[in-house]
Amino acid sequence: MAQEIVTLLDAAHAALSHDPENDALHLRFYERLADGEMFLLLDKEAEGETLDPRIFDLESGRYVLAFDREERLADFSGGIAPYAALPGRVIAGLLKGQGIGLGVNLGVAPSEMLLPPEAMDWLAEALEQGPEEAEGLPEKFHAPKGLPESLLSGLDAKLARAAGLASGALLSAVTYRGGRRGHLLAFLDAAPGAEGALARAASEALVFSGIEAGEIDVAFLRSADPAAVSMARVALRFDLPQPQETEPHAPLPPGMDPAKPPKLT
Repeated sequence: MAQEIVTLLDAAHAALSHDPENDALHLRFYERLADGEMFLLLDKEAEGETLDPRIFDLESGRYVLAFDREERLADFSGGIAPYAALPGRVIAGLLKGQGIGLGVNLGVAPSEMLLPPEAMDWLAEALEQGPEEAEGLPEKFHAPKGLPESLLSGLDAKLARAAGLASGALLSAVTYRGGRRGHLLAFLDAAPGAEGALARAASEALVFSGIEAGEIDVAFLRSADPAAVSMARVALRFDLPQPQETEPHAPLPPGMDPAKPPKLT
């Protein structure tokens, strides 16, 4: 008998089930949902960037269904069914303001859960909290102190999925001219055009860490810059994986091209 694969979403849900009052575990579950690839059940095959999800009218409201493995979707539907493979964050954005909730892994995994429309609205809004631009001149770098493990592990997980966007990142405490102190995350050798995605990754790690009114500054440096060399002496370093080779002309599925977000019918 084949052993059931335990997914990251399963693990996050199991931890939450054992301690349902733990806010940090709630945030971790939503982070796993947002970052993971989900298979959204459709009524019919996608046409271009237009999706027609199957909507279920339940006692608690209207829901679309998504599964974190293609096999689980097939188990639920009893065979082959039309679907769209989308990051959970894209599904949250599609459902925002629609009054439609999300059923996750219903009937096919221990991680089954009904997330009401308000939960999807919250997740979409949390993911929209982008970084704000600011200026400051660093005068001295220090070893980082007092940062919670939830933030460090969140950053590590986010940056592990940022293959090819930068060669690495440095995190240190910093004193700016004028006396302001804080923490600075410096991305090294960022790929052209990747700055926005990297800044959002750092912002999301902060949001899902559960820190109240938390703040981390983000900068982009070259490895040979004097500031980067100085930071490296005291900073924590995150190494980003190198990108895997992909088909150069493979078409992107719905939802994977930021310039062409999918639409619900």
